[in-house]
Amino acid sequence: MKSWLQRTLALSVLFALAAVARAEFKPLKIDAVHSRLGFTASTLLFDVEGHFNRYDVQLDGDPSKPASARLKVSIDATSIDTGNTKRDEHLSSADFFEVKKYPRITFVSESITQRGNQLHVVGTLEMHGQKRTLTIPFKLVKGKNGSGVESTAARGKLVIHRSEFGIGAGSIAAKISLEEEVTLDLLVVAFPFAA
Repeated sequence: MKSWLQRTLALSVLFALAAVARAEFKPLKIDAVHSRLGFTASTLLFDVEGHFNRYDVQLDGDPSKPASARLKVSIDATSIDTGNTKRDEHLSSADFFEVKKYPRITFVSESITQRGNQLHVVGTLEMHGQKRTLTIPFKLVKGKNGSGVESTAARGKLVIHRSEFGIGAGSIAAKISLEEEVTLDLLVVAFPFAA
């Protein structure tokens, strides 16, 4: 049976190790100025590029151990922006995103694996009332930003099929001229909270 002194010493060592671990752990803060959640949709005649202006990204876990991280993204679907007000209003309507009924788009990671400077994020994308499991490949780059702050940038591209989420199902124009594939173009820039 351990003595009171042994138990106290053991607890002291555990608390000291925990303090060191917390000191080394630097949670990341999203750089909203440089991050971008964009997309490109193609018609028979031209491409339409857009992005979402309002979103929240939560990163939990140790940035030095990507496999331990958890990612949650919540996008305000009403903030869609293609540079054309009438088009944005149409995209917000029941013909496309139906934002009054489905105001948010979410992505929640299930696992993250790293291979060199590549991150493969597996998670569930919920959009327009539909859920799909996706794997998003990200290229990871670390360096100093213009202010000299150590930052991490993750760039990802992925092609999805809009019909799997019912996007454009109610639009005659979409059925005639809008391509099925939409390219997601993602840039998430982050830096330590302590910076």
